Order: sequence, then C-alpha cells, then structure tokens
Amino acid sequence: MKPSPTDTLCTRCGLCCDGSLFADVELANGDEASALEVMGLEIEDADKDGGGLLLQPCGALKGRRCRIYPHRPDCCRTFACRLLQEVELGAVGVERAKEKIAEALKRIERVKELVVQLGTGDERLPLTEHCAEALALSEAADPAMNRKRAELQAAMTAVERLLQATFLGG
Repeated sequence: MKPSPTDTLCTRCGLCCDGSLFADVELANGDEASALEVMGLEIEDADKDGGGLLLQPCGALKGRRCRIYPHRPDCCRTFACRLLQEVELGAVGVERAKEKIAEALKRIERVKELVVQLGTGDERLPLTEHCAEALALSEAADPAMNRKRAELQAAMTAVERLLQATFLGG
C-alpha cells in the first residue's frame, strides 16, 4: 500500500506544530484542553466553557512527529496546509513538496542560527516571537551586531513570505 501524502510529508515537516506557522492553536472545548493538560501539554486560557489555546511549539512534537497523534486535538486533525492540499489535488508532486519543505526548514534553521549569534531569545517561543525578542534585546551600537540584526530581519522576512506562500496560502 502506498503511503498517503500526509504520512510522507507531515512526518518530515512539522512546521504547523513547531511554532513556525502558528503561535498557538485554538482548542474546541474545555474537555479537549483538559485531556491535553493531562498529557502534559501547556494550555493557555483554558476554562470550562472555552477550549483555550495549545501553545506552540507544541510539547507533543518530538523531532518532526507528534507523540500524541491518536489523541491530537480536532484542529490538528483537520488542518491541511496549502502544500499538502496542492499535493492531494495533484498540482504539486510529492518530490517537489519534499524540496519545498527542505527549503523552508533550511531557511528557518538559518534564522535560528542568527538568533543564537545575537545571543538572545527564548527558543521555547514561536519562531516570529523568538526572532522579535532577539531583535529587541540585541540593540547595540556595535556595527557587527547591527549587521547581524539586519541579516536576521531580512532572513525572517524571507521566511515569513515563504511560509505564507507555500504553507498558508496567498
């Protein structure tokens, strides 16, 4: 049996879970939030009536795979990024999709390297927030640091455009 595009692509991607695409994920209800909290995941604003938010990067992500896959929230079950949708429609081949994922991961890794070089930032934050924190904390008169800051800003802008066009649409 041929593996599904989801099995082939999502297990090498994880961008919807690692904080690259989303800062948080809205949960359906309080029961869903409670079940995830029992599994050790961090939920924000969970109450009896509302579902709360599953913060990203998701604590259930191990490498590029979900360690609670059979118990993942409804929003995770139903999400299909633009790239996955295009593969399922036959508009993009699986090999080309793998290349796009690899390119996105490579660019994101470069952003993370630049954040480390600036010596700041909380890696537990979603990518955009991690980058913004690093930029805010690294303001300096040092020309070399200012070049790194400019490089980080340019790299993050390019990543955001790539993610929007490839994975989120439009």
